Amino acid sequence: MRRCRTALIQLAFPDTGDALRQRIEARLREAAAGRADLAVLPELHQGRYFCQTEDPAAFDAAEPLPGPTTRWLGELAAELQLVIVASLFERRAAGLYHNTAVVIDRDGTLAGRYRKMHIPDDPGYYEKYYFTPGDTGFRPIRCSLGSLGVLVCWDQWFPEAARLMALAGAELLVYPTAIGRDPRDAAEEQARQREAWQLVQRGHAVANALPLVAVNRTGHEPDPEGRTPGIDFWGSSFATGPQGELLIELPQDDEDLALVDIDLDRSERVRRIWPFFRDRRIDAYEGLLARWREED
Repeated sequence: MRRCRTALIQLAFPDTGDALRQRIEARLREAAAGRADLAVLPELHQGRYFCQTEDPAAFDAAEPLPGPTTRWLGELAAELQLVIVASLFERRAAGLYHNTAVVIDRDGTLAGRYRKMHIPDDPGYYEKYYFTPGDTGFRPIRCSLGSLGVLVCWDQWFPEAARLMALAGAELLVYPTAIGRDPRDAAEEQARQREAWQLVQRGHAVANALPLVAVNRTGHEPDPEGRTPGIDFWGSSFATGPQGELLIELPQDDEDLALVDIDLDRSERVRRIWPFFRDRRIDAYEGLLARWREED
């Protein structure tokens, strides 16, 4: 078995700056002490989720790649012999910014980046104001552990993204995430949304016979402008095997770190009994390239 011991690092964000960085470092050291090979952090983990409002000053927090955060994480990765999946607010050029995930290899080098392709624009999630859609395509990032199909948050609702990563050779799907509930929604609606979030990703694992890891934020983050009740990030970070089976699930409302052993060779065995790739009708899928198909 090619085992990948993965640390799911679910964080809350009551603090920022040095205090937050110290907490992240402590969690990475905890992961290494548990003999993790891979550590996954939530989406935009440098601070609070700033996309609740449209604020030009928020662009000041963006940084180049490579930059201060990747250098800091690179030093830790090399010291701890740990592959780290991180999520950053990238400044590519003046007026050009991305929501970018990076893979830092265990020698401290930047193995690759993925720029978030699907950008939401919903109340409390004004990401289109900040982020240009990605142009890296759905290509896995090669590192010392193998090929990681790294996608980000809103990407996790789109089966096309997971399938294209699988077709390009991804061995593990990884989703840094920042998603939560509107406190004004009824409890039943809040539960439906959280369950749908997990269900659709488990479906990606099944349809592609790939293990999958999703790591979310947790805790309440207020609206900086006070116009809404803010967001209750629902945690629930989880990992599945290639048949969608839950390997581990973290709590909804608390920070946590969990270690899970993922068998990267099992996809081969599952695909032999569930040959979805053999039976795909690639000659009949041209309609997927249309925005919508009108009736004839």
